[in-house]
Amino acid sequence: MKSSFLADLSLLFVALIWGATFVVVQNAISFLEPLTFNAVRFSIAAILLGLWLILFERKQLKSINIKLLSAGIILGFWLFIGYGFQTLGLAYTSSSKAAFITGLSVVMVPLFTILLLRKRLSLNAYIGVFIATIGLYLLTMTDVAGLNFGDGLVFICAIGFALQILLTGKYTSKYPTLLLTVVQIGTVAVLSIVSSFIFEDWKQAFEPSILFTTEVAMALIITAIFATALAFLIQTRFQKFTTPTRVALIFAMEPVFAALTGYLWAGDRLSFSAMIGCLLIFAGMIFAEIPENRRLSLKTKSLIYAKKGADSEV
Repeated sequence: MKSSFLADLSLLFVALIWGATFVVVQNAISFLEPLTFNAVRFSIAAILLGLWLILFERKQLKSINIKLLSAGIILGFWLFIGYGFQTLGLAYTSSSKAAFITGLSVVMVPLFTILLLRKRLSLNAYIGVFIATIGLYLLTMTDVAGLNFGDGLVFICAIGFALQILLTGKYTSKYPTLLLTVVQIGTVAVLSIVSSFIFEDWKQAFEPSILFTTEVAMALIITAIFATALAFLIQTRFQKFTTPTRVALIFAMEPVFAALTGYLWAGDRLSFSAMIGCLLIFAGMIFAEIPENRRLSLKTKSLIYAKKGADSEV
């Protein structure tokens, strides 16, 4: 129980980091193109994690084998799909719609759990996912324009994030945490570099006038160290103690934290529906945490009290 609580708390901290850095990244990609930014960000994170592995956790290197490398590459591929298609989709759709569609990974994780892993979920998990999805809609969907090409790209991104969460739960108990994280982040770095060569002006990554602007330098330092190296190390370390569905619900708090930090730092205004959405996402996460037997126990007690009340009236 303590391990599960610590895992959920640690993953909530990851969602806080991602949400809090949203404004910083938005400012940075106005100077450095998104895929190129990701290439530099994940490369720095991979180098830092790799150095830590060599200097302090060298014994994990003995665990390198084809299966571990395959697991890390698969995780990295789906993580890259998430970041890459989200970036491409934002060029064609609004940020609010992109945030909602990305958040649909909350629904996809339990769906993939059933279809791919053949596992049953508790009723609380289904209800929590439903409540959180309504909250995501209220928080992010300020416009209800028809779907477009960009929305389709972001939908692929949601699939990528959902499968990364699902497969992380599958692999984390099998392989050393740091080594698996290094392979995963390194894979994203390589794929991001290749994509920036194809789709963007990759030479920006070597322009000191761009890299050393306050916005870009600060964003790269914060995201590479905290939102990438530390965040994915925590996810890989602690997801083994919880379920993919609970992880997806916890990560649904990311847009909540993004909205709150935008309100505090950037002066963004939160509408009434957005505030209700934040509360519903939080409620969905909490409801899914209630053990099934606890919920049934509360229901049984309420029925007993109701019966006693009826008997006393007679």
